[in-house]
Amino acid sequence: MAETGNTELSLSPSKTLNPSDPIHGSHLPQAPAVNAQIHQESSFPAAQPSDDVVSGEKRKREDSESGVSDPSLSPLWKTSLCSYFRRHDGSCSHGSECRYAHGEEELRPRPDNTWDPTSERAKKAMKSETGEKCAVSMGVMMTEAVVDDADGEDNDDSNHALSKCLVHLPRKWVSDNLRGFLSQEGIPFKSAKKKKGMLVGFVTFEDQEQLKSSTKELEGKLIGSKSLKVADVIPRSFEKKSNVTLCAESAQNGETADSETDGANLVVGDSVPKTRSLRDVVTPLAHMAYADQLEHKKGSLTQILKKLTRNARKACPSGVSLPEWILKSRDIGGLPCKLEGIIGSPRVNGYRNKCEFSVGYSVEGKVTVGFMLGNFREGVTAVEEAGDCPNVSKIALQHASIFQEFLQQSQLPVWNRFKNSGFWRQLTVREGRTNGKVADAEDFGGIAEVMLIVQVSTKGFDKELVTGEFAKLAQAFVAGANACSPSLPLTALVVQDHQGISNVAPADAPLQSLLTPKAVGDQISENDAMDVRIHDYISNLKFSISPTAFFQVNTLAAEKLYSLAGDWACLGPETLLFDICCGTGTIGLTLAHRVGMVIGVEMNASAVSDAQRNAEINGINNCRFICAKAEDVMGSLLKEHLNKPKEQVNVPSICGTDVEEVSEGSTCPETENGEQESQCSENGRQEDEIEAQRESDCENGNSLMQQFKNVVAIVDPPRAGLHPTVIKALRTNQGLRRLVYISCNPESLVANAIELCTPSPSKMEKGNKDNRGWRNMSSAGLARHRAKSMPISEAFQPIKAMAVDLFPHTEHCELVMLLER
Repeated sequence: MAETGNTELSLSPSKTLNPSDPIHGSHLPQAPAVNAQIHQESSFPAAQPSDDVVSGEKRKREDSESGVSDPSLSPLWKTSLCSYFRRHDGSCSHGSECRYAHGEEELRPRPDNTWDPTSERAKKAMKSETGEKCAVSMGVMMTEAVVDDADGEDNDDSNHALSKCLVHLPRKWVSDNLRGFLSQEGIPFKSAKKKKGMLVGFVTFEDQEQLKSSTKELEGKLIGSKSLKVADVIPRSFEKKSNVTLCAESAQNGETADSETDGANLVVGDSVPKTRSLRDVVTPLAHMAYADQLEHKKGSLTQILKKLTRNARKACPSGVSLPEWILKSRDIGGLPCKLEGIIGSPRVNGYRNKCEFSVGYSVEGKVTVGFMLGNFREGVTAVEEAGDCPNVSKIALQHASIFQEFLQQSQLPVWNRFKNSGFWRQLTVREGRTNGKVADAEDFGGIAEVMLIVQVSTKGFDKELVTGEFAKLAQAFVAGANACSPSLPLTALVVQDHQGISNVAPADAPLQSLLTPKAVGDQISENDAMDVRIHDYISNLKFSISPTAFFQVNTLAAEKLYSLAGDWACLGPETLLFDICCGTGTIGLTLAHRVGMVIGVEMNASAVSDAQRNAEINGINNCRFICAKAEDVMGSLLKEHLNKPKEQVNVPSICGTDVEEVSEGSTCPETENGEQESQCSENGRQEDEIEAQRESDCENGNSLMQQFKNVVAIVDPPRAGLHPTVIKALRTNQGLRRLVYISCNPESLVANAIELCTPSPSKMEKGNKDNRGWRNMSSAGLARHRAKSMPISEAFQPIKAMAVDLFPHTEHCELVMLLER
């Protein structure tokens, strides 16, 4: 029976009933504990037994005698869902006179205009209301001016007293949409501005009378399912040129700068943005002892895993028996499998080997290198220094401080998120640990190498000016590193040129290597920046890391993660291991000594190049890496190595093989700009060389299928999870009996596991192609929808799960699940 929470059900103007009282069906109050007055006012029949064993005829007779068949006699007629109907496969013995609703379409609102808490309407309303309260409570901290989309100019009105901010606007809206909405609603205004991708917009009025009347009209007005909130616009206390000294003096004197600002702080109600702590935003669990953090995460994962059981039960096709793991879930608290615990991080503070610092303005208006205080779409653009964040290393903080000091004197502007213009955007600090052979590394917790990646946008700026600024930047980092005691490690300095709106740059964004301490002279190096690398160690293996390659941010905890995955995969000399989304090859290479062969698949060409290099550095010869999107090649790879005879198996060359050699007729993956990834084909061998390699392998007895009796896959996808095509390939290839899923986002693991573990229907179903409701579905709901069209195949079963904490002080955690069939 679903829980109703703490909501009280209204029965009459003078009586209420707590939902914890015994009730029939799902929630309707109808127990002997309710007095006769309630019975008379609600026109309910006499009390009935709480169980559902009473015959249908008896129920009909009692209902008929009490007159409940007439809906007009009961204000609560069909205002709750029939739990008997839901528990017994859609059947109900109550007949047509049942007072409970059989499905959402029959459900009616209660007299107080609320809905049954277990209904989909109530759940969505509660989720929306919770999200709105959360967004409003956070406040809005704007530190840059909003651009008017119509003319591209910053028309910031000087009189902020006549300005308001509207919260919860549709993200896709721009200024024209906001103006059209206000005109349609008859709201008078002077100007209106809205940035696409944000939930907030600005409206300025002619006078106070217009502001008051319009604010009253706008407050609470619905746009779709969202209720508008009106926020105040408070000007920042600093001048447009960000004069920090003047700002401090004004603060001491209690003065407020005039309208000569390039942005504003926004607050909702009486909240003050400055009260928000960056420590609470970036590391929300830092106030807890680490043991309590682990228990908190374990509890959160337990609730997430229960979603898998519930949604898989819903996704099971009619006429097919529920799988054993669902039936046994009741014995372990509704979990799909046993959650065996959580492995803590060996290092709790300063563990991150990669930090991405945003460049922007603080709440006080100072050019700052740090982290944003919230999401841009919610109107938060303020950046604060990360000195109070315990997950950031001292090296990263010091390099960020050096960069921030340099920006105070730079002739080029920082990036403006509203105007999508500026030059300096982001600083990434990547650290590499030593294996104990570098003496100075102990001063920084074992860090021996550091790569700095400065993201800029050079479009529209003079080339000579840019070159000069780059030279000054290199000198500033070198001087700053040497000025520290002991000197900061600095191995490489790279500039990434990115023109996009978001700071998330594509893998093929241009890179340029700048002056480093190891360079000669004061000139900028024009060498290929992809040749610039740092190194790290996992399980005594040395890994080469290029500027854009993926590498786990917590190296010591990653060792425990990979060791766990290898133990659960049941590896052996006759095992063929697929390392899907392999990155720089860390998982496959650390487990290579335990298997016969590893095949890694990764779409990032530089990461695949690193993986090949890492295999060579460590003398590992039984690993092959393929540059391609997993969804493009996994189907053909599994068919080749699971279904084909030995003599028909194609042996892909080590990293750089054309995708055509792996999947006939397929092409290299396309980048976000639509251009084909040429590096795969450029680095590929000539056809005659590939054929010669194949013949040599066959002669030496190295054909893939002759020795591998066990095929295992380990997947470590990005936060979005596996592509549906990859899921289909894994599900439909019956030779793959064991799958280890490593997830940095348990929600996506749940969605993927629904498709992998839901039984196939007895007859193939083609989903409703005309159904556009998927846009509003949750990830689990969408997975249930896709499971209906999954080809008939044997499903996996969840066997066990274990959490590994790679991100202390945050809500995030890695989850490992073993699936078998």
